[in-house]
Amino acid sequence: MKRTHLFVVGLYLLSSCRAEEGLQFPIYDGKDRVVSLSEKNFKQILKKYDVLCLYYHEPVSSDKVAQKQFQMKEVVLELVAQVLEHKDIGFVMVDAKKEAKLAKKLGFDEQGSLYVLKGDRTIEFDGEFAADVLVEFLLDLIEDPVEIINSKLEVQAFERIEDQIKLIGFFKSEDSEYYKAFEEAAEHFQPYIKFFATFDKGVAKKLSLKMNEVDFYEPFMDEPIAIPDKPYTEEELVEFVKEHQRPTLRRLRPEEMYETWKQGLPLI
Repeated sequence: MKRTHLFVVGLYLLSSCRAEEGLQFPIYDGKDRVVSLSEKNFKQILKKYDVLCLYYHEPVSSDKVAQKQFQMKEVVLELVAQVLEHKDIGFVMVDAKKEAKLAKKLGFDEQGSLYVLKGDRTIEFDGEFAADVLVEFLLDLIEDPVEIINSKLEVQAFERIEDQIKLIGFFKSEDSEYYKAFEEAAEHFQPYIKFFATFDKGVAKKLSLKMNEVDFYEPFMDEPIAIPDKPYTEEELVEFVKEHQRPTLRRLRPEEMYETWKQGLPLI
C-alpha cells in the first residue's frame, strides 16, 4: 500500500483517538514497520524479535469497502509498531492465500485474527483491534509474568483489583523451586490473568498466606480460594486455574472483550 494513503488513514485514526479522553498517539510518520511474512523470511524475522505480532488476513479484495477495512487494520498496526519501535517486538502480516502453507504450520485457522508469538507460546488476541488497546496488551505481555508485592501500599493496590481473576503466592525467595513453578504457570495465562507473589513475611501475614501457598481470587469475591495440596507443580497450578475459570460476573475489558463474549460470561 502507498505510504501517502496510509498516512491519510493514520491522520483519520489519530483524530478518532484524540476524541477519546487520555489517549496520546503520534501521527503516523509514513515509515513502513509492518512487513509481509513468508516462508522465506519467517526464520530470519523470528530470530530478530523476542515477540512477534502477526495479523492473519484474507486476501485483499477488490471491493472498496473491504479494502478500506483492511487499510484501517494495517494503519493500526503501523501506529502500534511506531509507538513500540524501541521494544523488541516485530509486526507482520500473513496473507491467508499466499502463505497458506506457513499459516497451517503456525496453526492459524481464523482469518482476520491477530496472533502473538512469544517463546513457544502462541497467544490469540481477543480484544478490540485498536491502537491503544494493542499497545497496552503488548506491554503487559513483555512484562515479567509475576508481579512482586513487597509493602503494605502494594498490598492495598492488589486488594483494589476486584474486577478480574488474580492469584497470589508466598514463597521463600525467587530461587525457590516452588516460585519458579508458579512463575512458569503464570506464563500460560499472561497477560489475561494477573499473578502476584511475595517473599515478605509481613505481607504474607496480612494476606493470610502460608509458605508455598497460592490463593485464587475470583472477580468481586472478598475471600480467596486456597489452592489445595501445596506445594504445587506448574502443571497442577495450570490445571487448577483452567478448571476455575468459570463464568462469573466481571467487568468487560477491551483487551479481552471477544474472549469474554465467546465464553458467555455475565458482565457489568
